[in-house]
Amino acid sequence: MIRFKFVRSGKANIGFECSGHAGYAEAGQDIVCAAVSSAAYLTANTITDFLNVRSKAEADDGYMLLELLEESAEASKLLDGLEAHIRTLAKEYPRSIKVIYGGNTNA
Repeated sequence: MIRFKFVRSGKANIGFECSGHAGYAEAGQDIVCAAVSSAAYLTANTITDFLNVRSKAEADDGYMLLELLEESAEASKLLDGLEAHIRTLAKEYPRSIKVIYGGNTNA
């Protein structure tokens, strides 16, 4: 199961941490993992490489973390969009994705 944790400061999304594998299909064939990974990478890359928002970012097999190190309304809106997307996927694939919320990026 993928655990996707959104981190908030007040009402603003300031980061996320996701870990695990969906287990929906075999590695390389898992559309749920692909959807989550693609959305997370798109969001993280846009924030760090195009908006140039100072962030802590890590990625490894089955793990990704992004934490904003400065305030950015644009980045928070991108994270809001990611949250809406992941929540929709979690509703469609409840055995594969669990959405949680917390105050820091140590899921």
